[in-house]
Amino acid sequence: MERSFEKYFRQNRLPHMWCPGCGNGIVTKAVIMAVEKAGLSQDNTVIVSGIGCSSRASGYLDFDTLHTAHGRAIPFATGVKLANPELNVIVLTGDGDCTAIGGNHFIHGCRRNVDLTVVLFNNDIYGMTGGQASPMTPTGKRATTAPYGAIDRPFDVCRLAEAAGAIYVARSTAFHVQHLADMIKGGLDSRGFSFIEALCQCPTAYGRNNKMSDPAKMMMALRDSVLMKAAWDKLPPEKQAEKFPIGVLYQKEYVDYAKAYDTVIEKAGGRA
Repeated sequence: MERSFEKYFRQNRLPHMWCPGCGNGIVTKAVIMAVEKAGLSQDNTVIVSGIGCSSRASGYLDFDTLHTAHGRAIPFATGVKLANPELNVIVLTGDGDCTAIGGNHFIHGCRRNVDLTVVLFNNDIYGMTGGQASPMTPTGKRATTAPYGAIDRPFDVCRLAEAAGAIYVARSTAFHVQHLADMIKGGLDSRGFSFIEALCQCPTAYGRNNKMSDPAKMMMALRDSVLMKAAWDKLPPEKQAEKFPIGVLYQKEYVDYAKAYDTVIEKAGGRA
């Protein structure tokens, strides 16, 4: 079997540190599948991550990579993109890294429409740092900081991205691998802030806390909790609340930040 994806990994960094049954490896491979489908050069692509289970992915990938501070992947990636707008810049982040400590950076990255492709690995919990509840933990689900069940309402992060100004918003799951790769490729093909939520399983931190630690059953639960957007759109509102739509949820065109900033440079008399 052809394994063309292997050239994109730092073989000396493998095997990875993720727990057995974790969905992060599946999502990471989907990112690579999208990179390959989009025909991106390894030499012209930069991958940036913050802190957390998902953010370890950048260390396994054979690109120029940045493993940055907690929640700060998007501002680091913004600096890379503005310094060299010709680079393809991908951000790999988690639900805690992106929507908690990094939440403000996420909102303003969307608002500015920086030309980044942000893939959020959403496993509904802080995995690496102890199983705490994140802004994506479903109401009623247990975590080390919510032993009797979370009472906070979780973000619908895709709606948040759309409202904040992202020009491409999509969602898929670790079960729907080819679909997820296609959603990420759509982000890579877009010029502006592209956001893809990748729902994935965490059998260790999330699963054990919620009596669902079987990875295969967790993937079946992912499969059963979603519908393709076209089918979801046809449901009555009360039925829509029972499922998540997957697919391209929002798409528009708008001038990206680097191009807009060029007008400032021109008015200031050009680059030094």
